[in-house]
Amino acid sequence: MDSRCWNEFPFRDDDIVIGTYLKCGTTWTQQIVGQILFNGPADLNVQELSPWIDQRVPGRTATHKWAESQTHRRFLKTHLPVDALVFSPNAKYIHVDRDGRDMMWSLHNHHLKANDLYYAWVNDSPRRVGPTFDPPPKDPREYFLTWLEKDGFPLWSFWNLVRSWWNVRHLPNVHHVHYSNLKADLSGEMQRIADFLEVDVDPANWAATVEHCTFDWMKKNSEASAPAYGVVFEGGANTFINKGTNNRWKDALTPADISAYEACALEELGPECAAWLATGQMP
Repeated sequence: MDSRCWNEFPFRDDDIVIGTYLKCGTTWTQQIVGQILFNGPADLNVQELSPWIDQRVPGRTATHKWAESQTHRRFLKTHLPVDALVFSPNAKYIHVDRDGRDMMWSLHNHHLKANDLYYAWVNDSPRRVGPTFDPPPKDPREYFLTWLEKDGFPLWSFWNLVRSWWNVRHLPNVHHVHYSNLKADLSGEMQRIADFLEVDVDPANWAATVEHCTFDWMKKNSEASAPAYGVVFEGGANTFINKGTNNRWKDALTPADISAYEACALEELGPECAAWLATGQMP
């Protein structure tokens, strides 16, 4: 990513920014917002409608032009912490959190199934900073423990990103969502997002709008919900949308591993944010 892509970005007053760490429900939330804005169509291609502004490829000039050409209400994507963004007081921000252990199990599959083109894209594109990014070990526990010990390796700090968004949760233009809550009550969470965005979905279309945001529907229609990723993953877009399940780490991590993670979360985030991250319950 290149955070400079937000410098001089021409915001519109009704912009929506979806900000997450990887594998915390980014594509899912893009699908939800797109379905809400467009009133539930089955053939909505959210990857063509929702630019990832800080992605290094194709570069900020091309991405800005893409966003500028859009005539609908824009919903933009970022994987950056708040302090790396240019924060607009008029845009609306949706941040999605997920327990770091669940996120890492999804991220391991994400990087394990990425193909040579993916790694060339990440390592050989302009403006890369730091060492090359290599495929992960096959053991997800090994991958998780290295990530925990090295503060987000091979990516950026998970704790810093979560903490940065937590610190702005009280702003009126910021809405927090938790991955577990989406799984437990998709319709209710979608209604809260629609209310936050001040969008009224036609009641006659609500059932279809929710159905198009279920994991099963997105998996079956992955070429519509995540087509841009098909070329860089073995098995295409259907691999990118993998399981969408939580708690896969419970049979792999030892009690000591779990204690180490929970202690780190408490130290990095404080008790209220750590509890939110683990449970989805706001204090």
